[in-house]
Amino acid sequence: MSSWTFRRKISQVLWCVGGLLGQPAAAQVAGKAETTSFQIDQPWSAAVDVRSDIVMLYGIGDDFQTRAASWLGKGYNVQFMTGIAWGNYQPYFEGKFDGRPHPEDIQLERNGTRIMHGPTVPYVVPSQHYLDYMKTQVKRAIDFGVTAIYLEEPEFWARGGYSETFKKEWQDYYHFPWMPQHESPEATYLSSKLKYQLYFRALKELFSYIKTCSESKGQRVKCFVPTHSLLNYSAWEIVSPEASLAALPGMDGYIAQVWTGTARVPNYFNGVKKERVFENAFLEYSSVLSMTAPTKKTVYFLTDPIEDGVRSWDDYKKNYEATFTAELMFPTVNHFEVMPWPNRIYLGKFPVEGKAEPQPIAPAYATQMQVMINALNTMPKAASQVSGSKGVAVLLGNSMMFQRFPTHQGYEDPQLSNFYGLALPLFKRGVPVDLVHMENLGYPEALAQTKVLLVSYANMKPTSALVHEKLAAWVKAGGVLVYYGKDADPFQQVKEWWNTGGLHYATPLAHLLQLMQLPASQQDAAYAYGKGKVYITKTDPKELVLQPQADQPFIKQVQQAYERDARAGKLLFKNSYRLDRGPYTLAAVLDENEDQQPLVIQGPLLDLYDPELPVLQSKSVAPNKQAFLYRLPAPTERKLPKVLAAACRVYDFNAQPTSVSFATKSPANTNNVMRLLLPSKPGKVAVTRSGTAEPATHAWDAQTNTLLLKFRNYSEGVDVKINL
Repeated sequence: MSSWTFRRKISQVLWCVGGLLGQPAAAQVAGKAETTSFQIDQPWSAAVDVRSDIVMLYGIGDDFQTRAASWLGKGYNVQFMTGIAWGNYQPYFEGKFDGRPHPEDIQLERNGTRIMHGPTVPYVVPSQHYLDYMKTQVKRAIDFGVTAIYLEEPEFWARGGYSETFKKEWQDYYHFPWMPQHESPEATYLSSKLKYQLYFRALKELFSYIKTCSESKGQRVKCFVPTHSLLNYSAWEIVSPEASLAALPGMDGYIAQVWTGTARVPNYFNGVKKERVFENAFLEYSSVLSMTAPTKKTVYFLTDPIEDGVRSWDDYKKNYEATFTAELMFPTVNHFEVMPWPNRIYLGKFPVEGKAEPQPIAPAYATQMQVMINALNTMPKAASQVSGSKGVAVLLGNSMMFQRFPTHQGYEDPQLSNFYGLALPLFKRGVPVDLVHMENLGYPEALAQTKVLLVSYANMKPTSALVHEKLAAWVKAGGVLVYYGKDADPFQQVKEWWNTGGLHYATPLAHLLQLMQLPASQQDAAYAYGKGKVYITKTDPKELVLQPQADQPFIKQVQQAYERDARAGKLLFKNSYRLDRGPYTLAAVLDENEDQQPLVIQGPLLDLYDPELPVLQSKSVAPNKQAFLYRLPAPTERKLPKVLAAACRVYDFNAQPTSVSFATKSPANTNNVMRLLLPSKPGKVAVTRSGTAEPATHAWDAQTNTLLLKFRNYSEGVDVKINL
């Protein structure tokens, strides 16, 4: 039997079984949009039965069909994920694929050191030979019948660029001999630009192949790129195609791989270098959303209850709450990867303060985590926006990755401070700055909501003259552009479009100013252009955050640009962010702010970061803390039974005049806590598994008409019946 036929028959059997049990698989519930997923490389087990809509099964391997069938048998939509820049591709490198080894395709440092993802897993220079090999890998997944393929982390390390394959690709792309990237700013810039192009080409070709191959079998497999943000790749000195991929016709979307490990990268603000996890996560999610917003491609947001680095469970929990709060503050996104690698979360052991040996996840943290991820299954989109003055944005560009390594002529950009110098002084004062990718300026909506645009070419360069044409038109129509930069970094003079092909501008900014018929000045200046305004300040943005109080003139300038020039209203400064999203409220209070007062949210509320799901009359959120709350309905809206929050996924909810019944599923060996809204105090509450009574406790809150119910979770399901 072919794998394609096998998969179809398994699906048919599951449909029949689901119908007989009255519990259709999550992927087969009529009309249910699939919005949640997780990735794993293991077969199904009760301990990791997360109950999201999609399982992204990692790595093709010889056992892929067996692993996939195990998840299909539990009702999951099975999709396929693998690395594009690395993976268990030893057959290719060892010569088992085409009869010869391919060490020339391994990313190399200047001294010849191989750049490795693991002891036997190298990072790859994506040659045509390698792409031919990757086509055989994705074809096996297509033949099996997966509905989507994820080619994750197209990563070329900035310190790489010395392999024989890379030298050959250089000659083919630039039509002149390879230049060692450490020898000049131009060589560094061109090297990274080629790395960017190689993975753009790789994904373009593989997506085209996936579409053609799957359509020949009567279906269209979706293609996604799980990727870190532009901010993280720039900070970690990695090059990736990022925003340009969104325009590919075969590209269906991204997963924003943002989690504690990326968001905890320290940055500077007010002269202090430290971790700012919530702030960084918010900006990272915004960066990935900016790549897709004008293109209408789908984006999943990822969080991780732990991280790759070994930390304590308390550290994981604190930073999980920070990143989780940040991801939900973007109400246009309702697709989520709820976690990667549930096997290491539920079965792994990590340090606990006061314990000599690593410990498994605490039952309370597992319960809290499951309340959070199950909320994502029904998280609504919303028209509401996070609190704060709207319309201030920072311009980003993929070329931010091109200047990070190595440094030249002593010019440094510590911790990506030329970006954070524009973003953090405002964000830390409660202004939710947007991020706009210059690669998307061709879309009319890219700057439609922007009143003041903050720009610097100290850490990136414009990708084409079209960028300036769009910026000039936007200013002429009434936009206010605030530019910061000495334009003295060594990358200003690389051979690029502004100084080649008949153009002879000393800097990119000189071209933009001439396009607007404005004079270039060595001093700070302000110009009117059309209905808009241009401010030029000869200060690199990094100088605004590397020293204490250095951002004060910048803040006053942006305030003037916003209020007087853009006439956008008052630029409000505060110490918190809040978003009401359906019945949920997200809140974060910032530290390092003059205002150290807590944010008080009035109830009645459920605290979803508390595994006991308590009812609160109000919630006080202190500086450097976040909150995830469920606003309880008013007394006039408490007639219909409803599950408000639960550490499980609920199936077959059936409300009758005299009873409520439903089934629950969640990973084994965890504890369920749930709170239900009921029209009146319940009578008998029966919790059973396979017809046998299960231990359970329940408590009624008469003020809110809610029932708190607790029992043990089981993967195979627990049945609940409540008599009214």
